[in-house]
Amino acid sequence: MSRTVTSLLPRSSQLPVARLALAGAVALVLHSGLAVAADNNIDEVIVTAQKRAERLQDVPISITAFSADAVEQRGLTNIESLDALAPNLSVARTPGNSTAAQISIRGGVQTNPALFWDPTVGMYLDGVYLGKTQGSVFDVVDLERVEVLRGPQGTLYGRNTLAGAVNFVTRKPTGEWGGAATAGFGNYGAQTYKLSLELPKMGIASVSLGLASSKRDGWVKNTLPGAFHPALNDKDTQAARLSANFAFSDDFEADYRFDWTKADQASQHSQLSRTLLPFLTSFVAAGRQEAAAINANTFEKLDMQGHSLTFTWEVNDTTQLKSITSYRQMDWDDSLDLDGSPLLVAETARLSTYESKSEELQLVGSSGAINYVAGLYWFEDDGYTRNPQNFFFGTFNFDSNYGFGTRAYSAYGQMDFKATEQLTVTAGLRYTNERKSIDRNLGVNFAAGTPFIPLFPVGGTQAEDTFSAATPLLSVAYQFSDNLNGYVKYSEGFKSGGFNGEYGVVGFSPAVVADNVAETQTPFKPEKVKSIEVGLKGTFLDGALTVNAAAFQNKTKDLQLAIFTAQGAAASVVRNAGKATSKGFELETSWRISDKVRWQTGVGLLDMSYDEFMDGGVNVANNRAVIHAPKYTFSTAVDAELLRDWWGALRLVADYSYKGAHYLYPYQLSGPGQPGYNAGAAVAGDTRVKPVGLLNARLVISDIKAGEATGEIALWGSNLTDRKHAANYIDFGPGFGSLTPVYYIDPRMGGIEFKLRW
Repeated sequence: MSRTVTSLLPRSSQLPVARLALAGAVALVLHSGLAVAADNNIDEVIVTAQKRAERLQDVPISITAFSADAVEQRGLTNIESLDALAPNLSVARTPGNSTAAQISIRGGVQTNPALFWDPTVGMYLDGVYLGKTQGSVFDVVDLERVEVLRGPQGTLYGRNTLAGAVNFVTRKPTGEWGGAATAGFGNYGAQTYKLSLELPKMGIASVSLGLASSKRDGWVKNTLPGAFHPALNDKDTQAARLSANFAFSDDFEADYRFDWTKADQASQHSQLSRTLLPFLTSFVAAGRQEAAAINANTFEKLDMQGHSLTFTWEVNDTTQLKSITSYRQMDWDDSLDLDGSPLLVAETARLSTYESKSEELQLVGSSGAINYVAGLYWFEDDGYTRNPQNFFFGTFNFDSNYGFGTRAYSAYGQMDFKATEQLTVTAGLRYTNERKSIDRNLGVNFAAGTPFIPLFPVGGTQAEDTFSAATPLLSVAYQFSDNLNGYVKYSEGFKSGGFNGEYGVVGFSPAVVADNVAETQTPFKPEKVKSIEVGLKGTFLDGALTVNAAAFQNKTKDLQLAIFTAQGAAASVVRNAGKATSKGFELETSWRISDKVRWQTGVGLLDMSYDEFMDGGVNVANNRAVIHAPKYTFSTAVDAELLRDWWGALRLVADYSYKGAHYLYPYQLSGPGQPGYNAGAAVAGDTRVKPVGLLNARLVISDIKAGEATGEIALWGSNLTDRKHAANYIDFGPGFGSLTPVYYIDPRMGGIEFKLRW
């Protein structure tokens, strides 16, 4: 069931040239038949979570892996589509955006997508680290496998993986002619086209190509005459991928990967759910609205590309040396009408450029009872954001800018020692050193066209600092029988420190300017976590049933939290609030009930609390909300072949996911009239996200023979019960009239899809 919107009633509006070419190519291929055969056998899942290929059941890590078949049938195209499908994994769009995400694993999260702040969950594409959450929601073309690693991955993955890591692995070229074409149509005028080609091997080169296009009308109509966009919450993306393998010899090869994504669409509607500002109260609406009247030119634009080159040398039968070189570049712009009305009360934009480069050397091998991984890693990034903001009818206009950079290197090693046939001891250590820089400038005027008054010294403010950490791992795994193994693991994670690129209050005295400079030049400290995990992995019923369970406890120090101030240039500042403890349990099962039916479930339980939360020198841990940490996550999926005959097979794939209630801001828990309530501060309960369960399904006629090809026709639906779920808010707080826009998930979507595979 695709979580990508496609459409039953295609619009007649003109498509871009690239989309027309792709649609024509897909239509030509589909003319000869229809595609894709279902395979009801459950293949053994192989993962590379520990930098080597291993059976999922053998890896002493709490990990969820989605195979190529699951990726295709469940519509797992990007990070957003994984929301709640793995225990204690929560993914939400950042307010107003479709291409940036708040990703939480076991309560570890980055809430503010500003580029100066680093993520808590590391994302990797074919072994390359994706450095920021802006631009993190993009469809991966020709995706073969997804791995969700829970818990600190500080030894093998390094910085910014203290909550976990998500690996996206694309398909390698086969060197044999083949391909697949897809055309889909759905409600809201959606159209999707995909084309994958495998080219015959040419000398030492094997090459595959992938193209994708997705377009959908917005489901929130803009009724304001002369509006910039007739509808909000639309989709208009294009993507391409090139994969090439060069087999220089039996022992030495190179793999080149190129990916490109472009999005040009309106922003998500900032529906006004609450305010005390009298001139806005008439625009407050309860429940999901599908009409709006906004005056601003709201948009979201992404132009991103990535290159990676991997050399692999099989030194001998037991030793492999690998080099992974990457370069990624992104332009990401958005503009938001945060008051959700035709009045100019709160309009902001972020116009960003970002690039990163990395190099990693890996040595993977074995010797007798020892398996080992060692490596050197270098990473560099630079970015710049211009953040203009306009408030209260143009009487407060900010020109906010920040640039930033990172220079990081690390060395790591991990060794498995098989002490006995049953007992394996693993030890690892990584050392990371990085230098962060910031370049900050801010000005304000009180009428459009008037000179900006600087709130920082002329020329801006710069700062640099160095952060380092050593992150160890120690685990003991025991094979109780051929079908049951367990492990105990201690690991640490490290999230880099940095500088607040958005801080700035309004004032015209030297003291205010000095405060802005001091706050910008004072770094927040790295966040560190120490984790203990106990797990069991079992295979039963002659391999038809797998049961994996894990219990964990994390102790976090110098917890980084984004505090939304709504002062001056409204933004978030990162503070080291204190200490937290999270503990929980995770259970996953996969049961092949018969050769035609497979059933999977995942359950996550999470209990997170602050041990210390310092606010103004006072520990208020008992009166602050833990954020993005739902107590319960649950998912279940069934994949069943309902009927098979001469014309093919009828297959149903359905999944249901549930995510519990959770808070979005670390605000006070006390409300009016309760002990500890501060009338001048925001209340966490005002933006508490309610629990939600979502049902998706896909009904497929597969194995349709069309000459040498096979075909597939699928009906799909997402959010089938049309849950009107408010997934995110921005709470400006009492200082800004409690302005609170709300953001809803997409309504029920559905469509039909045709595939041809040859």
